[in-house]
Amino acid sequence: MLGSIRGPHDVKRLAAGELPRLAGEIRDLLVDSCARFGGHLGPNLGVVELTIAVHRVFDSPRDPIIWDTGHQAYVHKLLTGRAAGFEALKQEGGLSGYPSQAESEHDFVENSHASTALSYADGLAKAFKLRGERDRTAVAVIGDGALTGGMAWEALNNIAAVKDLPVVIVVNDNGRSYSPTIGGLASHLSSLRVDRRYEDMLEFVKDKLGNVPVLYDALHGLKKGVKDVIAPQVMFEDLGLKYVGPIDGHDEQAMEAALRKARGFRGPVIVHALTQKGRGYSPAENHDEDQFHSPGAFDRATGAEKPKGRIWTDVFSDELVRLGKERDDVVAITAAMLHPTGLARFADAFPDRTYDVGIAEQHALTSAAGLAMGGLHPVVAVYATFLNRAFDQLLMDVALHRLPVTVALDRAGVTGDDGASHNGMWDLSILQVVPGLRIAVPRDGERLTELLRESVAVTDGPTVLRFPKGPVAETVEPVRKLGAMDVLRESGADDPDVLLVGVGPMAHACLEAATLLDAQGITATVVDPRWVKPLDEALIGAATGRRLVAVVEDNGRVGGVGDAVSRLLRDADVDVPVRNFGIPQRFLDHAKRAAILGRVGLTGQDLARQITEAVARRSSPVVSPS
Repeated sequence: MLGSIRGPHDVKRLAAGELPRLAGEIRDLLVDSCARFGGHLGPNLGVVELTIAVHRVFDSPRDPIIWDTGHQAYVHKLLTGRAAGFEALKQEGGLSGYPSQAESEHDFVENSHASTALSYADGLAKAFKLRGERDRTAVAVIGDGALTGGMAWEALNNIAAVKDLPVVIVVNDNGRSYSPTIGGLASHLSSLRVDRRYEDMLEFVKDKLGNVPVLYDALHGLKKGVKDVIAPQVMFEDLGLKYVGPIDGHDEQAMEAALRKARGFRGPVIVHALTQKGRGYSPAENHDEDQFHSPGAFDRATGAEKPKGRIWTDVFSDELVRLGKERDDVVAITAAMLHPTGLARFADAFPDRTYDVGIAEQHALTSAAGLAMGGLHPVVAVYATFLNRAFDQLLMDVALHRLPVTVALDRAGVTGDDGASHNGMWDLSILQVVPGLRIAVPRDGERLTELLRESVAVTDGPTVLRFPKGPVAETVEPVRKLGAMDVLRESGADDPDVLLVGVGPMAHACLEAATLLDAQGITATVVDPRWVKPLDEALIGAATGRRLVAVVEDNGRVGGVGDAVSRLLRDADVDVPVRNFGIPQRFLDHAKRAAILGRVGLTGQDLARQITEAVARRSSPVVSPS
């Protein structure tokens, strides 16, 4: 049946009795595809019936459907004609793991940073209203975890202010973001269940006392208090939003009925759907950690994941636990990603010193500032791409007060499979402008442990430690120290041609390039700065007299470490050419990390070729025009 679905019109034509079979086929395909290469399985198993109902009620793409976050949009992809080729999900040349405008007119927003869908819906619905397109509705499907983000509540506040704004908000409430959703809002949502006592009492009052206005008004004034106790959906209704639910999100017919009612209201409505993450696949349903939120490849029969080996996150996790045992002032903060960022082991060892703030990176940084003011040393662990959301807080709340807060940036640089929004290629650029901030970039696991210790030892300002996704790089011991930097390879010449500055894991590509350059008769020294902000002034002496300084970083070329090295040398009046090798400043299509690095010229062989050409150009005699 799924093979016959070319778009939402085919879903609408199905009889109600055919929908359970369609749902079963979708779940089978989801499990089969994610078992091969991994993917966001649990969230999508939980929204199968919900997504079918959305597409049967609304008219995509005329009614834009916006997913928050986009990792729960796999079923949407299947129902909009993308079942063929779905097995190549997240593979190079295949479908993206998130909504993608390049793939389909049904994907309005390439949404993979949480808590944004309601703001998009607000703007779209206002545009429809101004343009007189009264038959269009903006639909936002938002997970309960994303409602922990402050931006969602800013949007709700504005949506509720326009009583005829055509917005339907579907809250996919599965009690989890990655791990169980935490906080007061989560507790409040979990208490929402169908209860007729309030409605029955109100009807009784109206029937018996409707002709006694003063008495009725007095009793009606009790509405909010009674409803707070009996039916806490008043939280939404106090904002001026109509509330429908809670609905069994796996009862497709009930979901359809609720959505049709919401669409017919022609104003902002919340439809609260209760779902089960991992629904229909027992290994996911019974997986306590995250219900197979985003597993790697696994055995379909048992659910057992294929071994990944030791990754960078494991090294960070183990060392932070050791630091926690040595220092009782070290505390940890995560933004709804306790396991993905490696803080779960710290939480097991020190539950009272671990804080999960939900999907709220801004709050995480300012809360960390408060903890530091209180005499503690917070370690805030987030994916590098999500630090962008908390830049102002790091700048004005942490750095301005010179507070000892360490930010651990996991998945820094090219991450690959999750596409443009998840590549951590911005941090080394945006963080250069923060006064008093120190940035450390380890090249291997040994350096990660030592740099984490050095970061947590800083007491007069913030520190950032960034490391990539995937297996830990092979250990490279320095041949000697140069200031605080590590010299990884001596050229053997008294006056080497090239100084290669390898930032963190890119030091390995620099070492490979140096060997290839040597075969071309070009001598090269390789250094790893370890700390890239501020740069060690020993770099000035190392660069003086070189034919070329090449800086290689896993970050956008604009404003990164290469630019900082150029500025350092200019300020010291060292007149030496500097070439910066980094990621082009564009959004990158999804592919494996190694494939992307090759595509942008950051392999050892690519570097050697480009450096050879650069040196040759500078060695050629200049011919003046006659």
